[in-house]
Amino acid sequence: MTFTEPEERTALRKAVFELGSSYGHEYYLAQARSGGHTDELWDAAGRLGYLGVAVPEQYGGGGGGIGDLSAVCEEFCAAGTPMLLMVVSPAICATVLSRFGTQEQRDHWLPGFATGEVRMAFAITEPDAGSNAHNITTTARRDGDGWVLNGQKVFISGVDEADAVLVVGRTTDARTGNLKPALYIVPTDSPGLEAKPIEMDLTSADKQFSLFFDDVRLPGNALVGSEDAAIAQLFAGLNPERIMGASFSLGIARLALDRATEYAKVRKVWDTPIGAHQGISHPLAEIKVEIELAKLMTQKAAALYDSGDDMGAGEAANMAKYAAAEAAIRAVDQAVQTHGGNGLASEYGLGAMIAAARVGRIAPVSREMVLNFVAQHSLGLPKSY
Repeated sequence: MTFTEPEERTALRKAVFELGSSYGHEYYLAQARSGGHTDELWDAAGRLGYLGVAVPEQYGGGGGGIGDLSAVCEEFCAAGTPMLLMVVSPAICATVLSRFGTQEQRDHWLPGFATGEVRMAFAITEPDAGSNAHNITTTARRDGDGWVLNGQKVFISGVDEADAVLVVGRTTDARTGNLKPALYIVPTDSPGLEAKPIEMDLTSADKQFSLFFDDVRLPGNALVGSEDAAIAQLFAGLNPERIMGASFSLGIARLALDRATEYAKVRKVWDTPIGAHQGISHPLAEIKVEIELAKLMTQKAAALYDSGDDMGAGEAANMAKYAAAEAAIRAVDQAVQTHGGNGLASEYGLGAMIAAARVGRIAPVSREMVLNFVAQHSLGLPKSY
Protein backbone atom coordinates (compact mmCIF):
# COMPACT_ATOMS: atom_id res chain seq x y z
CA MET A 1 0.00 0.00 0.00
CA THR A 2 1.30 3.43 -0.92
CA PHE A 3 -0.02 6.92 -0.45
CA THR A 4 2.23 8.55 -3.02
CA GLU A 5 1.77 8.71 -6.77
CA PRO A 6 4.29 7.09 -9.13
CA GLU A 7 7.07 9.24 -10.58
CA GLU A 8 5.49 9.14 -14.03
CA ARG A 9 2.29 10.74 -12.76
CA THR A 10 4.20 13.32 -10.73
CA ALA A 11 6.10 14.29 -13.88
CA LEU A 12 2.83 14.39 -15.81
CA ARG A 13 1.31 16.72 -13.23
CA LYS A 14 4.30 19.06 -13.44
CA ALA A 15 4.22 19.20 -17.24
CA VAL A 16 0.47 19.81 -17.39
CA PHE A 17 0.61 22.54 -14.74
CA GLU A 18 3.39 24.28 -16.67
CA LEU A 19 1.36 24.16 -19.88
CA GLY A 20 -1.76 25.52 -18.16
CA SER A 21 0.27 28.23 -16.42
CA SER A 22 1.78 29.33 -19.73
CA TYR A 23 -1.78 30.34 -20.70
CA GLY A 24 -2.95 31.31 -17.20
CA HIS A 25 -6.20 32.24 -15.51
CA GLU A 26 -6.29 35.62 -17.26
CA TYR A 27 -6.33 33.87 -20.65
CA TYR A 28 -9.17 31.63 -19.49
CA LEU A 29 -11.25 34.52 -18.14
CA ALA A 30 -10.71 36.54 -21.34
CA GLN A 31 -11.98 33.63 -23.43
CA ALA A 32 -14.94 33.01 -21.15
CA ARG A 33 -16.00 36.65 -20.93
CA SER A 34 -15.78 37.13 -24.70
CA GLY A 35 -17.85 34.02 -25.43
CA GLY A 36 -14.81 32.18 -26.75
CA HIS A 37 -13.33 28.76 -26.05
CA THR A 38 -9.97 27.43 -24.90
CA ASP A 39 -9.24 25.90 -28.31
CA GLU A 40 -5.55 26.79 -28.32
CA LEU A 41 -4.97 25.15 -24.95
CA TRP A 42 -7.10 22.12 -25.80
CA ASP A 43 -5.23 21.57 -29.08
CA ALA A 44 -1.83 21.94 -27.38
CA ALA A 45 -2.86 19.48 -24.65
CA GLY A 46 -4.02 17.05 -27.34
CA ARG A 47 -0.78 17.27 -29.33
CA LEU A 48 1.23 16.57 -26.18
CA GLY A 49 -0.90 13.52 -25.37
CA TYR A 50 -2.37 14.86 -22.14
CA LEU A 51 -6.01 14.44 -23.20
CA GLY A 52 -5.42 10.86 -24.33
CA VAL A 53 -3.48 9.52 -21.35
CA ALA A 54 -6.26 7.02 -20.54
CA VAL A 55 -6.90 5.88 -24.13
CA PRO A 56 -5.43 2.41 -24.87
CA GLU A 57 -2.04 2.45 -26.53
CA GLN A 58 -3.22 0.56 -29.62
CA TYR A 59 -5.37 3.57 -30.48
CA GLY A 60 -2.60 6.11 -29.98
CA GLY A 61 -3.24 6.90 -26.33
CA GLY A 62 -1.08 6.74 -23.25
CA GLY A 63 -2.53 3.48 -21.96
CA GLY A 64 -3.02 4.88 -18.47
CA GLY A 65 -6.09 4.99 -16.28
CA ILE A 66 -8.63 7.42 -14.93
CA GLY A 67 -6.14 8.30 -12.19
CA ASP A 68 -3.80 9.76 -14.81
CA LEU A 69 -6.57 11.65 -16.59
CA SER A 70 -7.94 13.05 -13.33
CA ALA A 71 -4.45 14.29 -12.47
CA VAL A 72 -4.36 16.15 -15.80
CA CYS A 73 -7.76 17.68 -15.08
CA GLU A 74 -6.73 18.79 -11.57
CA GLU A 75 -3.51 20.42 -12.77
CA PHE A 76 -5.22 22.40 -15.53
CA CYS A 77 -7.75 23.67 -12.99
CA ALA A 78 -5.03 24.49 -10.47
CA ALA A 79 -3.27 26.50 -13.19
CA GLY A 80 -6.44 28.54 -13.68
CA THR A 81 -7.37 26.96 -17.01
CA PRO A 82 -10.25 24.55 -16.31
CA MET A 83 -11.66 22.68 -19.29
CA LEU A 84 -15.04 21.19 -18.40
CA LEU A 85 -15.15 19.16 -21.61
CA MET A 86 -12.32 17.04 -20.16
CA VAL A 87 -14.80 15.65 -17.65
CA VAL A 88 -17.09 14.64 -20.49
CA SER A 89 -15.20 13.77 -23.66
CA PRO A 90 -12.08 11.77 -22.69
CA ALA A 91 -13.37 10.67 -19.27
CA ILE A 92 -16.95 9.55 -19.91
CA CYS A 93 -17.28 9.04 -23.65
CA ALA A 94 -13.84 7.61 -24.43
CA THR A 95 -14.04 5.33 -21.38
CA VAL A 96 -17.47 3.96 -22.34
CA LEU A 97 -16.44 3.37 -25.95
CA SER A 98 -13.13 1.81 -24.91
CA ARG A 99 -14.82 -0.63 -22.56
CA PHE A 100 -18.05 -1.38 -24.38
CA GLY A 101 -17.91 -0.02 -27.92
CA THR A 102 -17.85 -2.30 -30.94
CA GLN A 103 -14.53 -2.77 -32.71
CA GLU A 104 -15.78 -0.50 -35.47
CA GLN A 105 -16.64 2.23 -32.94
CA ARG A 106 -13.27 1.94 -31.22
CA ASP A 107 -11.37 2.12 -34.49
CA HIS A 108 -13.38 5.16 -35.60
CA TRP A 109 -13.44 7.25 -32.42
CA LEU A 110 -10.61 6.36 -30.04
CA PRO A 111 -7.66 7.64 -32.14
CA GLY A 112 -9.36 11.05 -32.19
CA PHE A 113 -9.88 10.97 -28.43
CA ALA A 114 -6.18 10.17 -28.04
CA THR A 115 -5.12 13.35 -29.84
CA GLY A 116 -7.96 15.58 -28.68
CA GLU A 117 -9.13 16.02 -32.27
CA VAL A 118 -12.44 14.39 -31.36
CA ARG A 119 -14.71 16.05 -28.82
CA MET A 120 -17.87 14.31 -27.69
CA ALA A 121 -20.58 15.63 -25.38
CA PHE A 122 -22.60 13.45 -23.00
CA ALA A 123 -26.38 13.76 -22.66
CA ILE A 124 -28.23 12.13 -19.78
CA THR A 125 -30.07 14.89 -17.84
CA GLU A 126 -33.66 15.70 -18.80
CA PRO A 127 -36.03 18.44 -17.56
CA ASP A 128 -38.29 15.96 -15.74
CA ALA A 129 -35.76 13.24 -14.90
CA GLY A 130 -32.93 14.96 -13.03
CA SER A 131 -31.01 12.41 -11.00
CA ASN A 132 -33.63 9.71 -11.63
CA ALA A 133 -32.39 7.96 -14.78
CA HIS A 134 -35.44 5.68 -14.64
CA ASN A 135 -37.60 8.63 -15.70
CA ILE A 136 -35.69 9.29 -18.92
CA THR A 137 -38.16 9.73 -21.76
CA THR A 138 -35.78 10.15 -24.71
CA THR A 139 -36.52 7.03 -26.73
CA ALA A 140 -35.15 5.28 -29.80
CA ARG A 141 -37.21 2.90 -31.91
CA ARG A 142 -36.06 0.49 -34.54
CA ASP A 143 -36.56 1.62 -38.13
CA GLY A 144 -35.27 -1.00 -40.55
CA ASP A 145 -31.57 -1.34 -39.94
CA GLY A 146 -31.38 1.97 -38.06
CA TRP A 147 -32.95 3.96 -35.26
CA VAL A 148 -35.20 6.99 -34.85
CA LEU A 149 -34.52 9.10 -31.76
CA ASN A 150 -36.95 11.50 -30.08
CA GLY A 151 -36.74 13.42 -26.81
CA GLN A 152 -35.10 16.28 -24.96
CA LYS A 153 -32.00 16.82 -22.82
CA VAL A 154 -30.92 19.78 -20.70
CA PHE A 155 -27.66 21.17 -19.23
CA ILE A 156 -25.48 19.43 -21.78
CA SER A 157 -21.94 20.84 -21.81
CA GLY A 158 -19.88 21.76 -24.84
CA VAL A 159 -22.29 20.80 -27.62
CA ASP A 160 -21.06 23.70 -29.76
CA GLU A 161 -17.54 22.26 -29.61
CA ALA A 162 -18.47 18.59 -30.03
CA ASP A 163 -18.41 16.35 -33.09
CA ALA A 164 -21.04 14.08 -31.57
CA VAL A 165 -23.12 13.50 -28.46
CA LEU A 166 -23.26 10.25 -26.49
CA VAL A 167 -26.97 10.13 -25.67
CA VAL A 168 -28.57 8.07 -22.91
CA GLY A 169 -31.98 7.01 -24.18
CA ARG A 170 -34.37 4.13 -23.85
CA THR A 171 -35.54 1.47 -26.26
CA THR A 172 -38.09 -1.32 -26.15
CA ASP A 173 -36.99 -4.69 -24.84
CA ALA A 174 -38.17 -7.18 -27.48
CA ARG A 175 -38.69 -9.89 -24.85
CA THR A 176 -40.70 -7.92 -22.27
CA GLY A 177 -41.98 -4.87 -24.13
CA ASN A 178 -40.60 -2.68 -21.35
CA LEU A 179 -38.28 0.26 -21.94
CA LYS A 180 -34.61 -0.24 -21.11
CA PRO A 181 -31.67 2.18 -21.25
CA ALA A 182 -29.46 2.33 -24.32
CA LEU A 183 -26.60 4.59 -25.46
CA TYR A 184 -26.34 6.16 -28.90
CA ILE A 185 -23.70 8.20 -30.71
CA VAL A 186 -25.42 11.16 -32.38
CA PRO A 187 -23.38 13.47 -34.67
CA THR A 188 -24.06 17.11 -33.82
CA ASP A 189 -24.94 17.87 -37.46
CA SER A 190 -27.71 15.23 -37.55
CA PRO A 191 -30.97 16.46 -39.15
CA GLY A 192 -33.64 16.83 -36.47
CA LEU A 193 -31.16 17.65 -33.69
CA GLU A 194 -31.47 21.20 -32.36
CA ALA A 195 -29.21 22.72 -29.69
CA LYS A 196 -30.31 25.84 -27.82
CA PRO A 197 -27.88 27.70 -25.53
CA ILE A 198 -28.86 28.12 -21.87
CA GLU A 199 -27.99 31.51 -20.43
CA MET A 200 -25.95 30.95 -17.29
CA ASP A 201 -24.63 33.23 -14.54
CA LEU A 202 -21.28 31.49 -14.87
CA THR A 203 -18.02 32.84 -16.24
CA SER A 204 -17.14 29.75 -18.23
CA ALA A 205 -15.61 28.97 -21.60
CA ASP A 206 -17.78 25.82 -21.70
CA LYS A 207 -21.39 26.54 -22.63
CA GLN A 208 -24.58 24.72 -21.59
CA PHE A 209 -27.33 23.61 -23.98
CA SER A 210 -30.79 22.13 -24.23
CA LEU A 211 -31.03 19.46 -26.90
CA PHE A 212 -34.15 18.53 -28.88
CA PHE A 213 -34.32 15.30 -30.87
CA ASP A 214 -37.11 15.34 -33.46
CA ASP A 215 -37.12 12.09 -35.45
CA VAL A 216 -33.34 12.01 -35.58
CA ARG A 217 -32.42 9.10 -37.85
CA LEU A 218 -29.37 7.09 -36.89
CA PRO A 219 -27.61 4.13 -38.50
CA GLY A 220 -27.65 0.77 -36.77
CA ASN A 221 -24.07 1.20 -35.58
CA ALA A 222 -25.02 4.32 -33.59
CA LEU A 223 -25.98 1.97 -30.74
CA VAL A 224 -23.05 1.62 -28.35
CA GLY A 225 -22.13 -1.96 -27.54
CA SER A 226 -24.94 -4.30 -26.62
CA GLU A 227 -28.56 -3.34 -25.95
CA ASP A 228 -28.50 -5.58 -22.89
CA ALA A 229 -25.40 -4.00 -21.32
CA ALA A 230 -26.60 -0.41 -21.19
CA ILE A 231 -26.79 -0.17 -17.38
CA ALA A 232 -23.21 -1.45 -17.03
CA GLN A 233 -22.10 0.88 -19.82
CA LEU A 234 -23.78 3.86 -18.20
CA PHE A 235 -22.18 3.33 -14.81
CA ALA A 236 -18.82 2.72 -16.46
CA GLY A 237 -19.03 6.36 -17.47
CA LEU A 238 -20.58 7.82 -14.32
CA ASN A 239 -17.84 6.71 -11.93
CA PRO A 240 -15.12 8.44 -14.00
CA GLU A 241 -17.40 11.48 -14.21
CA ARG A 242 -17.52 11.74 -10.41
CA ILE A 243 -13.75 11.20 -10.11
CA MET A 244 -13.11 13.90 -12.70
CA GLY A 245 -15.63 16.18 -10.98
CA ALA A 246 -13.68 15.76 -7.75
CA SER A 247 -10.42 16.57 -9.54
CA PHE A 248 -12.02 19.64 -11.11
CA SER A 249 -13.05 20.91 -7.66
CA LEU A 250 -9.64 20.08 -6.21
CA GLY A 251 -7.92 22.17 -8.86
CA ILE A 252 -10.19 25.13 -8.19
CA ALA A 253 -9.57 24.78 -4.46
CA ARG A 254 -5.80 24.72 -4.97
CA LEU A 255 -5.90 27.81 -7.19
CA ALA A 256 -7.98 29.74 -4.65
CA LEU A 257 -5.78 28.67 -1.74
CA ASP A 258 -2.58 29.57 -3.60
CA ARG A 259 -3.90 33.04 -4.41
CA ALA A 260 -5.09 33.61 -0.84
CA THR A 261 -1.79 32.43 0.62
CA GLU A 262 0.32 34.64 -1.65
CA TYR A 263 -1.86 37.65 -0.88
CA ALA A 264 -1.67 36.96 2.87
CA LYS A 265 2.13 36.99 2.65
CA VAL A 266 2.43 40.41 1.01
CA ARG A 267 -0.63 42.37 2.18
CA LYS A 268 0.34 44.34 5.28
CA VAL A 269 -1.78 46.05 7.90
CA TRP A 270 0.10 48.02 10.60
CA ASP A 271 3.38 46.84 9.04
CA THR A 272 2.55 43.15 9.56
CA PRO A 273 1.58 40.66 6.82
CA ILE A 274 -2.03 39.64 7.39
CA GLY A 275 -0.98 35.99 7.13
CA ALA A 276 0.71 36.35 10.51
CA HIS A 277 -2.69 36.65 12.17
CA GLN A 278 -4.45 33.44 13.17
CA GLY A 279 -7.78 34.82 12.00
CA ILE A 280 -6.33 34.56 8.47
CA SER A 281 -3.81 31.72 8.78
CA HIS A 282 -5.96 29.15 10.59
CA PRO A 283 -8.83 29.09 8.05
CA LEU A 284 -6.30 28.74 5.24
CA ALA A 285 -4.51 25.94 7.10
CA GLU A 286 -7.83 24.13 7.63
CA ILE A 287 -8.56 24.35 3.91
CA LYS A 288 -5.14 22.88 3.11
CA VAL A 289 -6.01 19.90 5.33
CA GLU A 290 -9.40 19.48 3.65
CA ILE A 291 -7.87 19.60 0.16
CA GLU A 292 -5.31 16.94 1.00
CA LEU A 293 -7.97 14.66 2.49
CA ALA A 294 -10.23 15.05 -0.54
CA LYS A 295 -7.28 14.42 -2.84
CA LEU A 296 -6.49 11.13 -1.10
CA MET A 297 -10.09 9.95 -1.51
CA THR A 298 -10.03 10.96 -5.18
CA GLN A 299 -6.85 8.97 -5.73
CA LYS A 300 -8.40 5.99 -3.91
CA ALA A 301 -11.49 6.16 -6.13
CA ALA A 302 -9.34 6.29 -9.25
CA ALA A 303 -7.20 3.37 -8.08
CA LEU A 304 -10.29 1.25 -7.36
CA TYR A 305 -11.80 2.07 -10.74
CA ASP A 306 -8.58 1.34 -12.61
CA SER A 307 -8.31 -2.00 -10.78
CA GLY A 308 -11.76 -3.01 -12.08
CA ASP A 309 -13.63 -2.63 -8.78
CA ASP A 310 -16.65 -0.70 -10.06
CA MET A 311 -18.69 -1.09 -6.87
CA GLY A 312 -15.88 0.02 -4.58
CA ALA A 313 -15.09 2.87 -6.94
CA GLY A 314 -18.71 4.00 -6.83
CA GLU A 315 -18.61 4.55 -3.08
CA ALA A 316 -15.20 6.23 -3.11
CA ALA A 317 -15.99 8.38 -6.17
CA ASN A 318 -19.13 9.75 -4.54
CA MET A 319 -17.27 10.52 -1.32
CA ALA A 320 -14.40 12.13 -3.23
CA LYS A 321 -16.74 14.30 -5.26
CA TYR A 322 -18.54 15.41 -2.08
CA ALA A 323 -15.34 16.20 -0.14
CA ALA A 324 -13.67 18.03 -3.02
CA ALA A 325 -16.72 20.19 -3.72
CA GLU A 326 -16.97 21.23 -0.08
CA ALA A 327 -13.24 22.02 0.02
CA ALA A 328 -13.50 24.12 -3.13
CA ILE A 329 -16.40 26.18 -1.83
CA ARG A 330 -14.58 26.87 1.44
CA ALA A 331 -11.33 27.66 -0.36
CA VAL A 332 -12.87 30.19 -2.72
CA ASP A 333 -14.93 31.83 0.02
CA GLN A 334 -11.89 32.19 2.28
CA ALA A 335 -9.76 33.45 -0.59
CA VAL A 336 -12.30 36.20 -1.23
CA GLN A 337 -12.42 37.03 2.49
CA THR A 338 -8.63 37.12 2.71
CA HIS A 339 -8.49 39.63 -0.15
CA GLY A 340 -11.20 41.81 1.35
CA GLY A 341 -12.66 44.18 -1.24
CA ASN A 342 -10.05 43.02 -3.74
CA GLY A 343 -11.65 39.58 -3.61
CA LEU A 344 -14.49 40.87 -5.76
CA ALA A 345 -12.35 43.01 -8.07
CA SER A 346 -12.07 41.62 -11.59
CA GLU A 347 -8.30 42.08 -11.49
CA TYR A 348 -7.94 39.21 -9.02
CA GLY A 349 -10.30 36.76 -10.76
CA LEU A 350 -11.75 35.33 -7.56
CA GLY A 351 -15.30 36.56 -8.00
CA ALA A 352 -15.71 34.45 -11.13
CA MET A 353 -14.64 31.40 -9.15
CA ILE A 354 -17.50 31.66 -6.65
CA ALA A 355 -20.12 30.26 -9.02
CA ALA A 356 -17.64 27.81 -10.56
CA ALA A 357 -16.88 26.28 -7.17
CA ARG A 358 -20.58 26.17 -6.27
CA VAL A 359 -21.32 23.98 -9.30
CA GLY A 360 -19.47 21.14 -7.58
CA ARG A 361 -22.31 20.73 -5.10
CA ILE A 362 -24.79 20.27 -7.94
CA ALA A 363 -23.00 18.46 -10.75
CA PRO A 364 -22.38 15.82 -11.87
CA VAL A 365 -24.54 14.58 -9.00
CA SER A 366 -26.04 16.66 -6.23
CA ARG A 367 -24.67 16.76 -2.72
CA GLU A 368 -27.94 15.33 -1.42
CA MET A 369 -27.87 12.34 -3.78
CA VAL A 370 -24.31 11.57 -2.69
CA LEU A 371 -25.49 11.54 0.93
CA ASN A 372 -28.42 9.30 -0.06
CA PHE A 373 -25.93 6.89 -1.66
CA VAL A 374 -23.66 6.83 1.39
CA ALA A 375 -26.59 6.44 3.80
CA GLN A 376 -28.03 3.52 1.85
CA HIS A 377 -24.96 1.69 0.54
CA SER A 378 -22.27 2.54 3.09
CA LEU A 379 -24.37 2.66 6.26
CA GLY A 380 -27.11 0.20 5.29
CA LEU A 381 -29.92 2.62 6.11
CA PRO A 382 -33.34 2.25 4.44
CA LYS A 383 -33.70 3.78 0.99
CA SER A 384 -35.16 7.25 1.29
CA TYR A 385 -36.56 7.78 -2.20
